[in-house]
Amino acid sequence: MTQGTAPTSTDSPGVGFGVDVGGSGVKGGLVDLSTGRLIGDRIKILTPQPSTPDAVAGTVAEIVEQAGWDGPVGITLPSVVVGGVARTAANIDSSWIGTDARSLFSTALDERHVTVLNDADAAGIAEDRFGAAADTDGVVILLTFGTGIGSAVLHNGVLLPNTEFGHMEVDGKEAEHRAASSAKERHDWSYKRWAQEVSRVLERFEALLWPDLFIAGGGISRKHEKWIPLLTNDTPVVPAELRNTAGIVGAAYAAKTGTTP
Repeated sequence: MTQGTAPTSTDSPGVGFGVDVGGSGVKGGLVDLSTGRLIGDRIKILTPQPSTPDAVAGTVAEIVEQAGWDGPVGITLPSVVVGGVARTAANIDSSWIGTDARSLFSTALDERHVTVLNDADAAGIAEDRFGAAADTDGVVILLTFGTGIGSAVLHNGVLLPNTEFGHMEVDGKEAEHRAASSAKERHDWSYKRWAQEVSRVLERFEALLWPDLFIAGGGISRKHEKWIPLLTNDTPVVPAELRNTAGIVGAAYAAKTGTTP
Protein backbone atom coordinates (compact mmCIF):
# COMPACT_ATOMS: atom_id res chain seq x y z
CA MET A 1 0.00 0.00 0.00
CA THR A 2 1.06 3.59 -0.54
CA GLN A 3 1.85 5.61 2.55
CA GLY A 4 0.19 8.67 3.99
CA THR A 5 -2.74 10.54 2.48
CA ALA A 6 -1.54 10.95 -1.09
CA PRO A 7 -4.10 12.10 -3.64
CA THR A 8 -5.52 9.19 -5.62
CA SER A 9 -7.93 10.79 -8.07
CA THR A 10 -7.64 11.92 -11.65
CA ASP A 11 -8.71 15.30 -10.30
CA SER A 12 -5.43 15.61 -8.40
CA PRO A 13 -3.29 18.02 -10.44
CA GLY A 14 0.23 16.90 -11.14
CA VAL A 15 -0.27 13.31 -9.96
CA GLY A 16 -0.25 10.24 -12.19
CA PHE A 17 -0.11 6.48 -11.90
CA GLY A 18 2.20 4.10 -13.72
CA VAL A 19 2.60 0.33 -13.88
CA ASP A 20 5.76 -1.37 -15.16
CA VAL A 21 5.24 -4.94 -16.34
CA GLY A 22 8.39 -7.07 -16.28
CA GLY A 23 9.22 -10.71 -16.67
CA SER A 24 9.58 -11.29 -12.92
CA GLY A 25 7.54 -8.52 -11.31
CA VAL A 26 4.73 -6.04 -11.97
CA LYS A 27 5.36 -2.74 -10.18
CA GLY A 28 3.16 0.32 -9.83
CA GLY A 29 2.89 3.56 -7.95
CA LEU A 30 1.69 7.12 -7.67
CA VAL A 31 3.98 9.69 -9.30
CA ASP A 32 4.47 13.39 -8.61
CA LEU A 33 4.65 14.63 -12.20
CA SER A 34 6.33 17.87 -11.23
CA THR A 35 9.39 16.04 -9.86
CA GLY A 36 9.25 12.50 -11.23
CA ARG A 37 9.34 11.07 -7.71
CA LEU A 38 7.08 8.36 -6.36
CA ILE A 39 4.50 9.31 -3.77
CA GLY A 40 4.69 6.66 -1.09
CA ASP A 41 5.85 3.10 -1.74
CA ARG A 42 5.97 1.07 -4.91
CA ILE A 43 3.51 -1.79 -5.02
CA LYS A 44 5.03 -4.98 -6.44
CA ILE A 45 3.41 -8.30 -7.28
CA LEU A 46 5.23 -11.22 -8.88
CA THR A 47 4.45 -11.61 -12.56
CA PRO A 48 1.98 -14.48 -12.94
CA GLN A 49 3.26 -17.63 -14.58
CA PRO A 50 2.37 -18.18 -17.31
CA SER A 51 2.30 -14.44 -17.98
CA THR A 52 -0.71 -14.51 -20.29
CA PRO A 53 -2.54 -11.28 -21.16
CA ASP A 54 -5.53 -12.01 -18.92
CA ALA A 55 -3.33 -12.99 -15.97
CA VAL A 56 -1.14 -9.89 -16.26
CA ALA A 57 -4.19 -7.63 -16.69
CA GLY A 58 -5.60 -9.06 -13.46
CA THR A 59 -2.34 -8.30 -11.66
CA VAL A 60 -2.30 -4.73 -12.96
CA ALA A 61 -5.89 -4.26 -11.78
CA GLU A 62 -4.93 -5.57 -8.34
CA ILE A 63 -2.07 -3.05 -8.06
CA VAL A 64 -4.31 -0.14 -9.09
CA GLU A 65 -6.97 -1.26 -6.61
CA GLN A 66 -4.43 -1.53 -3.79
CA ALA A 67 -3.33 2.03 -4.50
CA GLY A 68 -6.89 3.33 -4.52
CA TRP A 69 -6.25 5.12 -7.82
CA ASP A 70 -9.24 5.99 -10.02
CA GLY A 71 -7.66 8.03 -12.83
CA PRO A 72 -5.84 7.25 -16.08
CA VAL A 73 -3.12 4.61 -15.93
CA GLY A 74 0.09 4.29 -17.92
CA ILE A 75 1.37 0.74 -18.43
CA THR A 76 4.66 -0.53 -19.86
CA LEU A 77 5.19 -3.84 -21.59
CA PRO A 78 8.42 -5.53 -22.68
CA SER A 79 7.02 -5.41 -26.21
CA VAL A 80 6.88 -3.29 -29.31
CA VAL A 81 3.51 -1.54 -28.97
CA VAL A 82 1.82 -0.04 -32.04
CA GLY A 83 -1.61 1.57 -31.73
CA GLY A 84 -2.07 -0.14 -28.38
CA VAL A 85 -1.38 -3.59 -29.85
CA ALA A 86 1.59 -5.70 -28.66
CA ARG A 87 3.64 -6.80 -31.66
CA THR A 88 6.43 -8.67 -29.85
CA ALA A 89 6.89 -10.36 -26.48
CA ALA A 90 10.17 -10.41 -24.54
CA ASN A 91 10.17 -12.16 -21.16
CA ILE A 92 6.38 -12.49 -21.20
CA ASP A 93 4.12 -15.11 -22.70
CA SER A 94 4.13 -15.29 -26.50
CA SER A 95 0.32 -15.06 -26.50
CA TRP A 96 0.79 -11.29 -26.06
CA ILE A 97 1.75 -10.99 -29.72
CA GLY A 98 -1.22 -9.47 -31.54
CA THR A 99 -3.11 -8.66 -28.32
CA ASP A 100 -4.90 -5.31 -28.14
CA ALA A 101 -3.25 -4.45 -24.84
CA ARG A 102 -4.90 -1.05 -24.54
CA SER A 103 -8.39 -2.55 -24.79
CA LEU A 104 -7.46 -5.45 -22.49
CA PHE A 105 -6.17 -3.22 -19.69
CA SER A 106 -8.99 -0.71 -20.09
CA THR A 107 -11.54 -3.49 -19.65
CA ALA A 108 -9.70 -4.84 -16.61
CA LEU A 109 -9.72 -1.31 -15.13
CA ASP A 110 -13.45 -0.66 -15.56
CA GLU A 111 -13.09 1.03 -18.96
CA ARG A 112 -10.89 3.86 -17.74
CA HIS A 113 -8.33 5.51 -20.04
CA VAL A 114 -5.01 3.67 -20.31
CA THR A 115 -1.80 4.30 -22.23
CA VAL A 116 0.38 1.31 -23.12
CA LEU A 117 3.97 1.69 -24.31
CA ASN A 118 7.27 -0.15 -24.55
CA ASP A 119 9.21 -0.36 -21.28
CA ALA A 120 12.42 1.18 -22.64
CA ASP A 121 10.41 4.01 -24.20
CA ALA A 122 8.85 4.74 -20.81
CA ALA A 123 12.26 4.78 -19.17
CA GLY A 124 13.53 7.13 -21.87
CA ILE A 125 10.63 9.53 -21.31
CA ALA A 126 11.32 9.53 -17.57
CA GLU A 127 15.06 10.13 -17.92
CA ASP A 128 14.52 12.86 -20.51
CA ARG A 129 11.90 14.69 -18.45
CA PHE A 130 13.13 14.14 -14.89
CA GLY A 131 16.47 12.36 -14.89
CA ALA A 132 19.84 12.30 -16.61
CA ALA A 133 18.73 14.30 -19.67
CA ALA A 134 16.50 16.85 -17.93
CA ASP A 135 18.78 19.73 -18.99
CA THR A 136 19.66 18.40 -22.46
CA ASP A 137 18.12 19.51 -25.75
CA GLY A 138 18.41 17.73 -29.06
CA VAL A 139 18.64 13.97 -29.64
CA VAL A 140 18.86 11.78 -26.54
CA ILE A 141 19.31 8.00 -26.74
CA LEU A 142 18.69 5.79 -23.73
CA LEU A 143 20.23 2.31 -23.91
CA THR A 144 19.49 -0.32 -21.28
CA PHE A 145 22.26 -2.89 -20.99
CA GLY A 146 21.01 -6.23 -19.71
CA THR A 147 20.20 -9.58 -21.28
CA GLY A 148 19.78 -7.56 -24.45
CA ILE A 149 19.94 -3.85 -25.25
CA GLY A 150 16.76 -1.83 -25.03
CA SER A 151 16.58 1.60 -26.62
CA ALA A 152 14.60 4.83 -26.57
CA VAL A 153 15.12 7.90 -28.75
CA LEU A 154 13.80 11.38 -27.99
CA HIS A 155 14.23 14.68 -29.81
CA ASN A 156 13.56 17.74 -27.69
CA GLY A 157 11.39 15.60 -25.45
CA VAL A 158 9.38 13.98 -28.26
CA LEU A 159 9.57 10.18 -28.37
CA LEU A 160 10.32 8.15 -31.48
CA PRO A 161 8.60 4.96 -30.31
CA ASN A 162 9.59 1.33 -30.62
CA THR A 163 13.20 1.57 -31.68
CA GLU A 164 14.98 -1.78 -31.50
CA PHE A 165 18.62 -0.71 -31.76
CA GLY A 166 19.79 -3.76 -29.85
CA HIS A 167 19.10 -5.74 -33.02
CA MET A 168 21.10 -3.45 -35.31
CA GLU A 169 23.98 -5.25 -36.98
CA VAL A 170 27.39 -3.92 -35.99
CA ASP A 171 30.31 -5.49 -37.87
CA GLY A 172 28.50 -8.76 -38.48
CA LYS A 173 26.80 -9.17 -35.09
CA GLU A 174 23.70 -7.78 -33.49
CA ALA A 175 24.58 -4.90 -31.19
CA GLU A 176 23.26 -6.71 -28.12
CA HIS A 177 25.31 -9.81 -28.91
CA ARG A 178 28.37 -7.57 -28.74
CA ALA A 179 27.61 -5.17 -25.94
CA ALA A 180 24.77 -6.30 -23.69
CA SER A 181 25.89 -6.90 -20.11
CA SER A 182 25.04 -10.57 -20.72
CA ALA A 183 27.84 -10.64 -23.33
CA LYS A 184 30.30 -9.42 -20.67
CA GLU A 185 29.20 -12.22 -18.37
CA ARG A 186 29.17 -14.85 -21.10
CA HIS A 187 32.72 -14.08 -22.20
CA ASP A 188 33.96 -13.25 -18.69
CA TRP A 189 35.29 -9.94 -20.01
CA SER A 190 36.86 -7.26 -17.87
CA TYR A 191 35.14 -3.87 -17.82
CA LYS A 192 37.92 -2.56 -20.06
CA ARG A 193 37.38 -5.28 -22.65
CA TRP A 194 33.60 -4.93 -22.55
CA ALA A 195 33.85 -1.13 -22.87
CA GLN A 196 35.60 -1.66 -26.21
CA GLU A 197 32.53 -3.46 -27.52
CA VAL A 198 30.16 -0.86 -26.07
CA SER A 199 32.21 1.91 -27.72
CA ARG A 200 32.06 0.09 -31.04
CA VAL A 201 28.26 -0.06 -30.85
CA LEU A 202 27.90 3.57 -29.73
CA GLU A 203 30.12 4.73 -32.58
CA ARG A 204 27.78 3.04 -35.07
CA PHE A 205 24.76 4.74 -33.50
CA GLU A 206 26.63 8.07 -33.63
CA ALA A 207 27.36 7.68 -37.34
CA LEU A 208 23.66 7.15 -38.09
CA LEU A 209 21.88 9.42 -35.59
CA TRP A 210 24.33 12.06 -34.32
CA PRO A 211 22.91 12.13 -30.78
CA ASP A 212 23.65 14.86 -28.25
CA LEU A 213 23.65 12.46 -25.30
CA PHE A 214 23.62 8.75 -24.49
CA ILE A 215 22.06 7.56 -21.24
CA ALA A 216 23.25 4.18 -19.99
CA GLY A 217 20.67 2.19 -18.07
CA GLY A 218 20.20 -1.39 -16.93
CA GLY A 219 21.58 -3.01 -13.82
CA ILE A 220 25.19 -2.56 -14.87
CA SER A 221 24.73 1.23 -14.84
CA ARG A 222 24.94 1.03 -11.04
CA LYS A 223 28.66 0.36 -11.57
CA HIS A 224 29.02 3.12 -14.17
CA GLU A 225 32.23 4.45 -12.65
CA LYS A 226 33.94 1.18 -13.64
CA TRP A 227 33.21 1.39 -17.36
CA ILE A 228 31.71 4.67 -18.63
CA PRO A 229 35.07 6.48 -18.23
CA LEU A 230 36.64 3.77 -20.42
CA LEU A 231 34.37 4.45 -23.42
CA THR A 232 36.05 5.98 -26.47
CA ASN A 233 33.08 7.20 -28.54
CA ASP A 234 32.59 10.95 -29.05
CA THR A 235 29.11 11.61 -27.62
CA PRO A 236 28.84 12.11 -23.84
CA VAL A 237 27.54 9.07 -21.93
CA VAL A 238 25.90 9.47 -18.52
CA PRO A 239 24.32 6.89 -16.20
CA ALA A 240 20.57 6.71 -15.80
CA GLU A 241 19.32 8.36 -12.62
CA LEU A 242 15.82 6.99 -12.00
CA ARG A 243 16.86 3.33 -12.14
CA ASN A 244 14.06 0.94 -11.11
CA THR A 245 11.40 3.68 -10.93
CA ALA A 246 11.91 4.90 -14.52
CA GLY A 247 9.27 2.64 -16.07
CA ILE A 248 6.62 3.65 -13.55
CA VAL A 249 7.43 7.35 -13.87
CA GLY A 250 7.55 7.31 -17.67
CA ALA A 251 4.29 5.38 -17.91
CA ALA A 252 2.52 7.79 -15.57
CA TYR A 253 3.83 10.78 -17.52
CA ALA A 254 2.76 9.23 -20.83
CA ALA A 255 -0.76 8.62 -19.52
CA LYS A 256 -1.10 12.17 -18.24
CA THR A 257 0.25 13.78 -21.43
CA GLY A 258 -1.51 11.49 -23.91
CA THR A 259 1.58 9.83 -25.37
CA THR A 260 0.20 6.99 -27.48
CA PRO A 261 2.74 5.04 -29.57
